[in-house]
Amino acid sequence: MASITRMSGFDAGFLYMETPSMHMHTLKIAVLDPSTDNTFDNLIERMTERLRLLPPMRRRVVQVPFRLNHPVLVTQRSIDPERHFFRHDIGGDGTMRELEKLIGEICSTPLDRSVPLWELHLCEGLPDGKVAIVGKIHHALADGLAANAMLANVMDVASTDLRPGGARGETHDGVDDPSHSLLVRHALRDGARQILDFPKLITTTVRRILAVVRYRRAMEGSVPTPVKDAPRTSFNGPLTRRRSFATVTIPLAELKRARAAHATEIDGLTLNDVVLGVTSGALRRWLAAQGEFPLRSLLAGVPVGLDANDIEPRLMGNNVSNLFTTLATDVDDPVERLRTISITTRHAKAINQRLGTSLMDWSQFAPPAPFAAAVRAYSRVRGARFHPAAFNVIVSNVPGPRERVKIAGSQLSDVFSVGPLTEGIGLNVTVWSYMDHMNFSLLACPDLLPDVEVLAAYVPAALAELLGEPEPGAAAEPVAEDQQDTPEPGNHPGNQESA
Repeated sequence: MASITRMSGFDAGFLYMETPSMHMHTLKIAVLDPSTDNTFDNLIERMTERLRLLPPMRRRVVQVPFRLNHPVLVTQRSIDPERHFFRHDIGGDGTMRELEKLIGEICSTPLDRSVPLWELHLCEGLPDGKVAIVGKIHHALADGLAANAMLANVMDVASTDLRPGGARGETHDGVDDPSHSLLVRHALRDGARQILDFPKLITTTVRRILAVVRYRRAMEGSVPTPVKDAPRTSFNGPLTRRRSFATVTIPLAELKRARAAHATEIDGLTLNDVVLGVTSGALRRWLAAQGEFPLRSLLAGVPVGLDANDIEPRLMGNNVSNLFTTLATDVDDPVERLRTISITTRHAKAINQRLGTSLMDWSQFAPPAPFAAAVRAYSRVRGARFHPAAFNVIVSNVPGPRERVKIAGSQLSDVFSVGPLTEGIGLNVTVWSYMDHMNFSLLACPDLLPDVEVLAAYVPAALAELLGEPEPGAAAEPVAEDQQDTPEPGNHPGNQESA
């Protein structure tokens, strides 16, 4: 059974969550410098040569009859390039904005579940002969850390910094799909083993919850509660299938300078806190431009890897939790806003550590058929319109390569990444670093947030605010003639929670 593995309940949950309007794939976008190697045929050849270093890209999801247990992943003997590799031309002088629009279109369609859950799109026609490769992989197969490790396995690097422990290859050649009788037998066997773990899970969960209760009572300040503390905004509602994408690049040194400028007055300030502060500042500007400014702060859901310190890189699956923190969008002073974010996030991390893997452990017992049916029904009736979202925006930060690298023989000019949207939450901000800069990539549902590129353009101004410097002219807030008197965030005369 080395080539057939049972999906964990947590991994399979990303399959159950998928609906026609909620696509659970992630994107990795690599922009390559001009090279004679930047051809469609070369991309197919180089990637298929390295498939053994990319385990998820060889595995297809096979459902168990009657949904008796979570699906299995079956290693394919080979892949059909026509089902995974696609080619696009954006005109020869295509701008970054045109590439972003194409990426939004690529993201708007779900992956084909009859083959391994990934696609690679070669986007030609960028200025100066550059090309972009858009990788699309299902979240059920890999989280951000696993995707980062896979990216390292297709890079040609000058040092071993990106691959602690070395690349792990597969030796098996794949198998045919298992018979229905085999799938049923193993589903029942694995289910019986899971039941034996149930009493221990209850005891562990109770102990973790009590630890959280004790911490909350002793801590100074508060941590927001999902749903209860999340205000309503225009981009929190039922998703449609459409997606839009935008990016903005910030020098890493500038973000570090912002941290250094406030480190003495804010104990324990981290670079992640600064990223949240910049995101908050950009959102404040966007909300004010819309005439929409909730009295309560927006909440962020922040994915946190649980194995970030492991020596051996993980190439498959998900080992991630979520913490919930404030973006302090109701605080006018940028330094006080950053302080509030930092203190709240520190408490949220401590609570998250005490909860551990509770969500992942309980998801193992989620019944596949009822779970998936409930999610589809909720999406079909547009259930997100009836209640506040659990939180308002997803914000994640994943460290990328720290040195210049090559992919398929071509120099990597830049790299971007973004995760999926979830029902009720129409905005995802994913920050991925490369060498000396950090790329803020924004994915939105345009039927909820129609101008994601405008929101992205506010990021440099939000950083300048933290640094106490004049806002960059390029990031000046676009104001229509009939909006000349729009007040600053926090000073809106009709400041109230949005409906």
